[in-house]
Amino acid sequence: MILTVGATGLLGGMITDRLLDQGKQVRALVRQPNSAQRFDAHGVETVTGDLKDAASLDRACLGVEIVITTANSAARGGDDNPETVEDQGNRNLIDAARAAGVRHFVFTSILGSDLNNPVPFLRGKAIAEQYLKASGLTYTILMPDLYMEILCPIIVGGPVLAGHPVTLVGEGKRQHSMISMADVASFAVAAAGNNRARNRTLMLGGPEPVSWHDVIAVYERLLGRQIDVRFVPMGEPLPGYPDFISGVMTALETYDSVIDMDALSHEFGVAQVPLEESIRRQLTAVPKKA
Repeated sequence: MILTVGATGLLGGMITDRLLDQGKQVRALVRQPNSAQRFDAHGVETVTGDLKDAASLDRACLGVEIVITTANSAARGGDDNPETVEDQGNRNLIDAARAAGVRHFVFTSILGSDLNNPVPFLRGKAIAEQYLKASGLTYTILMPDLYMEILCPIIVGGPVLAGHPVTLVGEGKRQHSMISMADVASFAVAAAGNNRARNRTLMLGGPEPVSWHDVIAVYERLLGRQIDVRFVPMGEPLPGYPDFISGVMTALETYDSVIDMDALSHEFGVAQVPLEESIRRQLTAVPKKA
């Protein structure tokens, strides 16, 4: 039995679907009973629980051999925050998995997690990684770079389709190994129960590093038109965006994150999604205007 935590999210849903395609027996942790309906029809066992409720995690882990978690507080609010989810919530899940005799724990972190990081979310991920490594559980930690499906539409796709210019911080020339969520799902499934992934931290990027200018060029090619691009100096906020996005874009202009994925992709048998294919899928999914 494989327990997926975060199965109602995009990445967690992809992982759950792929496990089912492989004929695996899957149990999904859901926070609300009505969320179970989407899984019931596909033969996924569900258990209601929450990372903040340790007792519910004990029930969820009963009889489980592998845990794969993608749960995080990034898109939540209220009582769900880096302290209650990334830190204490993950501790609760790790403790429950250890008590249940789980033999492999696959944890989805993020590139840039660090115990000294001033961003609570990234610091919370690092705390969870440290706790997992010290738990005695066999683990695999996935550390993906930027998700193509999240930041590309926010910074480029959304404004362009709305008829607005694209605004970048600095020069937008830094190189980052943006990765498709589909690739992260593939690595998570390939790692689950795999001796090659035993007690390893896997740095995950896309098939090639790209800059924001590369991203814009792909949109221009697929849309068949030139995109108006504007720039704001480092330290200035991005107009129309929340402080968090401005902070992310500013941080991305201070370093390059280039990850050579050839060896790892070959080792785990993952054929990666190129940037252009990811953006094409994003544009295809956009509803046509009447």
